[in-house]
Amino acid sequence: MSEGAAKKEERRKFQAIRGTRDLLPPETALWNHVEQTANQVFATFGFGAIRVPIFEPTELFARSIGLDTDVVSKEMYTFEDYEATELVELRTAVVTNVASLATGEALIDFLDRVGNFILAAEKAFEAGRIPKTPENERTLQMARELTANLQAFGYQGEREILPRVAELKDAVRQVRFGDVISLRPEATASVCRAYIEHGMQQLPQPVKLYYIGPMFRRERPQRGRYRQFYQIGAEVLGGSDAPAIDAEVIEMVMTFFDRLELHGVQLDINSIGCRECRPKYVELLRAELLKVKDKLGPDSQRRIRTNPLRVLDSKLESEQGTIATLPRITDHLCEACATHYAAVKRQLEMRGVFFRENWRLVRGLDYYMRTTFEITAQGLGSQNAVCGGGRYDGLVELLGGPPTKGIGFAIGEDRLILSLQESRKAPAQPGRDVYIAWMGERAHATAIRAAKDLRKAGFSVELPPVEQKFGKALGQADKLGAKHALILGDNEVSEGLWTLKTLADGSQLKLPEPALIEHLRKSKAGSS
Repeated sequence: MSEGAAKKEERRKFQAIRGTRDLLPPETALWNHVEQTANQVFATFGFGAIRVPIFEPTELFARSIGLDTDVVSKEMYTFEDYEATELVELRTAVVTNVASLATGEALIDFLDRVGNFILAAEKAFEAGRIPKTPENERTLQMARELTANLQAFGYQGEREILPRVAELKDAVRQVRFGDVISLRPEATASVCRAYIEHGMQQLPQPVKLYYIGPMFRRERPQRGRYRQFYQIGAEVLGGSDAPAIDAEVIEMVMTFFDRLELHGVQLDINSIGCRECRPKYVELLRAELLKVKDKLGPDSQRRIRTNPLRVLDSKLESEQGTIATLPRITDHLCEACATHYAAVKRQLEMRGVFFRENWRLVRGLDYYMRTTFEITAQGLGSQNAVCGGGRYDGLVELLGGPPTKGIGFAIGEDRLILSLQESRKAPAQPGRDVYIAWMGERAHATAIRAAKDLRKAGFSVELPPVEQKFGKALGQADKLGAKHALILGDNEVSEGLWTLKTLADGSQLKLPEPALIEHLRKSKAGSS
């Protein structure tokens, strides 16, 4: 690299990675408001906050979301976490060896590299520095056997030994140095894992938990959709599947949106049955879809075989007329599910929660059952869902826990913020309560003490670090949105009377120090 190119590289400006962004004031005031409202509302319903790791074993998500889903197969950020870093170089020396094997000496050199790797891997395996799994044990044994076979086979020409060398390299590649982990694409699986791991089934049931935090998916970035995105969610685990629990969860999230004054909120609900009645409906749906297959697009045709319920999710305009003629799951519920669904609707009506039935609202995974719901809001175009949830009575058991009832939801906080901004419900960044303008050494000492007392009383204070002329200081106070300016010069300190200026109307008065805080409290109460 030339000297000029090197200097240019040093001056290169770093930017946020595609699909991520920085959240800055004043926008963060709205984020804080949303999250504080969630904390307040969820607490009134008896929910406690849970914080789970940002990364988990990949297998947790493969089992909960589904190995063949786009989320797991294409969108997760997955990597290997390991301690035995010295093995990386040894493995690289084996698998990237491109030297010619045209001589017996070259083969001996290659086998020496393999031997060094196997010896180091075995030591790390015994010391627990790489996972002590049956797969690793089998892979190391395979590498040993392939090495012995290749040594016994001897050098018989490059063409003859290359297939055996390739097989040995594959075995070396398969040795896992650490756990395969993924950044979480959602939090429900993590909450269920924590419920199992910490024996929460021994607590009074149900256990009610909520979370707020970032999630990660390698999706195509677009408006309101990012690769690092934020969710607010809640889960109710354990106890019964009483319809009142479903209704209370829905009531809570609708209360949250109401508290935020979110516009154009629409709640859709449905029941997707249980393990008894849903499979029968799925087969009926598949049979009906096969009759109209030629009227569907390629994606829907593929889903007829893999997951017919997902055809109902289709947004293609050309398919809507065909889908409208398909049988509805609510007409094919078993007696228990029909009774449960009717009770959920009755409970919602008792709570004053308005809803719309949407028979096309489904979930594709087997552990979902009965109640499912989605909430949309205005200002987001066709992708207007801000919350999705439902009952998942089979998930905890799928993850290795006891049979456990469960229901929850997740709110896309990024999309919620966008909708609030579109409806002009975003609170402004709060300005300072007091800006202290000071001149003089004695005034500086007094200003420091005044700032400390005001902050202790709960007021936000801006104290400039250097002396400013009062005119410049008042201009800065106005830019910061300060409500009041406290003017302190050596004269004010000597007199014991402080000048307080209200910036909105320019009025000012002189106050003795003891009266300042009480005056500001009355002023704040009168303006709120």
